[in-house]
Amino acid sequence: MSDKAPSKQEQPNNPLHGVKLVDILEELVATYGWKEMSERVNINCFKSDPSIKSSLKFLRRTPWAREKVEQMYLYMNGRKK
Repeated sequence: MSDKAPSKQEQPNNPLHGVKLVDILEELVATYGWKEMSERVNINCFKSDPSIKSSLKFLRRTPWAREKVEQMYLYMNGRKK
């Protein structure tokens, strides 16, 4: 058994493999803005004094919210998980 991190070949069907959460958030904010993001995903970190830093902290601790944000990113890019 190897201690190496999984390579891209090991996850060929995962469209989010290799995409950082910070990159996802930055692209969503640039495309939709915080207001529209908060309407699409109803979470306070998008509504009340939103920032990349606070959103990252929340999304890393909250799997259901991260899943919704990842789905919004995939939809924006025309891909479905």
